[in-house]
Amino acid sequence: MTVIVVMGVSGSGKTTIGTVLANALDVEYAEADTFHPQANIDKMTAGHPLTDEDRAPWLEAIAGWIRDHQDSGGVVTSSALKRRYRDVLGTGGAVWFAHLHGDREILAERMKSRSGHFMPVSLLDSQLADLEPLEADEPGAVFDIRETPAEITEAALTAFREHA
Repeated sequence: MTVIVVMGVSGSGKTTIGTVLANALDVEYAEADTFHPQANIDKMTAGHPLTDEDRAPWLEAIAGWIRDHQDSGGVVTSSALKRRYRDVLGTGGAVWFAHLHGDREILAERMKSRSGHFMPVSLLDSQLADLEPLEADEPGAVFDIRETPAEITEAALTAFREHA
């Protein structure tokens, strides 16, 4: 089965949409932040962006989760900012990307209003600079975060089912 990867920069709503999609599909959900080694969390908490080297074990761990869920399907979140990151995730098996996209102002406001998250707003610009949009040959679709979670979920489910 195909695993959905809900992708986007911090503050785009990956956790919200990922949870709702997993419930709608009755599959397991995994939060990408739980795959980070503590050193990555400490680095981001201190306001330092991750490097490709920092992200490598995190991406491999998520790809392993995807591999483990090829029979049952699943939904996992990941910023998946760059094409090469998405390629690593795809080594785990069949994936479909739901890219949550929005304006910097909306993203920053969301990040400021949440509590208990290690990612500071100061790192948003580095994520936006690294973000490479889905390319035509990548399986997935882009969704506007100005829509409600219900609207995004409905659109994502429709697009995913059309892909399958």
